[in-house]
Amino acid sequence: MNFSWSRVGAIVRKELRDYRRNRFVIFTMSALPLLFIVMTMIQLFALKATISSARLNDRIGLSMLYMLLIPTMVPSALTAYSVVGEREQGTLEPILITPITREEFLVGKALAAFAPTIVIAYVLFGVFLGAAELFAHPVVISAIFERSHVLIQLLFTPLLAGWAIWMGIAISARSTDVRAAQQLAIVASLPPLVVVALMSFNIIPASAPLAIGLAVGLLVLDVYGWRAVAAVFDRERLISGSHE
Repeated sequence: MNFSWSRVGAIVRKELRDYRRNRFVIFTMSALPLLFIVMTMIQLFALKATISSARLNDRIGLSMLYMLLIPTMVPSALTAYSVVGEREQGTLEPILITPITREEFLVGKALAAFAPTIVIAYVLFGVFLGAAELFAHPVVISAIFERSHVLIQLLFTPLLAGWAIWMGIAISARSTDVRAAQQLAIVASLPPLVVVALMSFNIIPASAPLAIGLAVGLLVLDVYGWRAVAAVFDRERLISGSHE
């Protein structure tokens, strides 16, 4: 059966409808981003013009790290629920017995988590930059735009989201408990974020070749992640309910 984007679109639409009816999803997509933007604002407005350059960069790096937690943790929580959650509710089997391929199923699940995550992450980052421009000290504003903080945020937000999504779906497909799947998915999504954080704090000297290399590596993993996840996606096991 050829890959069909129309069937992928059907999965995406179904997922977005389910999101609106799921309290856990509404909480995840609202409370977590709000928590991270509040923590970022606290860091931002606590900065003083007299702070040393090194400490200023570290504090801004911490603020950027809070913002990058949005495209890391939000899709992790959503996709960790995507398969095991439907199986617990009894809605997974009716989907899997339709003529949809596993690749279409997985890509649809991924896109449904990716789109709202990116919108939320970029909107809140815009709010952060607007608040900094209006209320932060000029020294702080200059430090935010002087270094590669903005570029790292814009570049790595979709890449980290993609990694988190494929990790979450892979774990969800092999799990039997929603909470365990969510915890494992969040842990599995963190390694690339750790590297980005080390670059933000200048523990690993940020350079164009390093940033480009990491970005390209994440992009390749994101683009071909559905193939890797599909390889371990056991449709028959999920339909039969076997946990072996």
